[in-house]
Amino acid sequence: MAVAGAPEPVTGRRLQLGLAAAGLFLAALDAYAVVTLLPQMLAGVDLPVDHVESAAPILSGFLGGYVVAMPLLGAFSDARGRLPACAAALGTFAAGSALTALAPSLAPLVAGRALQGLGGGALVPLSLALAADLYAAGRRGLAVGGVSALQEAGSVLGPIYGAGLAAGLGDWRLVFWLNLPLAALILGGLVLSTRRLSPVVAPAGASAGGQRVEWLGALLLGAGLGLVVLALYPDDPTSRPVNAHATLFGIAAALLLVAFGWRQGRLKTPLIRLQLLRRRAFGGSLAANLLAGAALMVALVDVPILARGVYELDTFHSGLVLVRFLVGVPAGALLGGWLAGRAGQRASAAGGMILAAVAFGLMSSWDARALEVAALPTAAELAACGFGFGLVIAPLSTALLDQARSAEHGVASSLVVLARTVGMVLALSALTAFGLARLQSILAGRRCGVSTGGGSLRDQLNAYENCVRGALLQEYHEIFWVAAAICVVAAAVALATLPSRAAGPATSRSGSRAAVPE
Repeated sequence: MAVAGAPEPVTGRRLQLGLAAAGLFLAALDAYAVVTLLPQMLAGVDLPVDHVESAAPILSGFLGGYVVAMPLLGAFSDARGRLPACAAALGTFAAGSALTALAPSLAPLVAGRALQGLGGGALVPLSLALAADLYAAGRRGLAVGGVSALQEAGSVLGPIYGAGLAAGLGDWRLVFWLNLPLAALILGGLVLSTRRLSPVVAPAGASAGGQRVEWLGALLLGAGLGLVVLALYPDDPTSRPVNAHATLFGIAAALLLVAFGWRQGRLKTPLIRLQLLRRRAFGGSLAANLLAGAALMVALVDVPILARGVYELDTFHSGLVLVRFLVGVPAGALLGGWLAGRAGQRASAAGGMILAAVAFGLMSSWDARALEVAALPTAAELAACGFGFGLVIAPLSTALLDQARSAEHGVASSLVVLARTVGMVLALSALTAFGLARLQSILAGRRCGVSTGGGSLRDQLNAYENCVRGALLQEYHEIFWVAAAICVVAAAVALATLPSRAAGPATSRSGSRAAVPE
């Protein structure tokens, strides 16, 4: 292994981290570009654009691949090194982009998006693992925050990127073709950056010959969680809160996850060590991540829907309302990374969740003209909410990574992202169920309807529309209060489980240097 602190390995590893983060940024751009490209994509494969269920397989296919990939390539990178795993992820993402661009019908389009999810999803934990490899415990917060901020910046710019390229190039398929040279450029940079640095390509703690990859365990975990995601993802949110095949997917997911648990209990070196699961900070980080993901989904889904349904903004301007929230996330991620190394993971994570809870509480008081006459206050509340969510990313990630050995960073990073993703999908299903039931109850209580007498038909229709808007506003007020409560619970979990002080950059749990010093 290379000597810790040697100039070339430090520089090379930082370059690798930057290139991996660039790949992550590209994948995030692509994932969110689809938000604006979906109507054109549906029309391109001769599907109706006015039915939400038509787009569900495209979205759920990407999400399923995203979840399945994380433990697979996370475990592979722990055993064989980050560069081969990054290369596999970028190659899979590029192959999926080509298949998506070539797709003549829905089935290959969904397959292409699933492959893109496999590759793009794997880049998230790989980039976090590289940051953990490079910086020791107590000093990796800013690196993790920077990587996360770059990913979140991709989510902000993605819709604009997709719409702008599609308009400029004249064809949505060219947006996906562009991913190929960009992915090749990043992959080429990764290869060149490691030509002189082969001794440090493998993660610290891995054997010289490469340790065994627990493929079956990673596949069982990834496939099981992927089926959970598909079961909970509503394919027609206007009529049901879960997938039409939720029972079948749920049973298959339960069998796979039980098989995963049984197999891990019989292995001497399981995918996830039992000692890790017993550590308070490890479990607390996972639980807080899941809760944060659930509350985050409320903002991502309900803010643009509220803008369209109550404030009657068009798709473009409702998207701009969401951007007010999203711009706060990368800024918060950077500051959260800095705070995690100085104020401690407990204070920074809990503070971020409390800030998000306060912002949700303020948003629950929006009236029917909040986005029309009070744009500045609502913009500040949305940005503060996003900033709060950004603050928690680095402390929750580093709290978990600090518990793992160097050769477990890939799997540990995948668990960080999986917890947040599962929380988001759970919230999406719950939001759909709540919305379907609660709106009808509120409408019935308000007795919205058009009578046969009592004014002109136009006046009655206006009164009915105002009644429905009021019911929608009440529904979303309640949802924002629920999100605030979830944030408070997440803050309590962080306070109860995460370290009160930043860990020092000492040694890994195996007794060797945990990372190359800054």
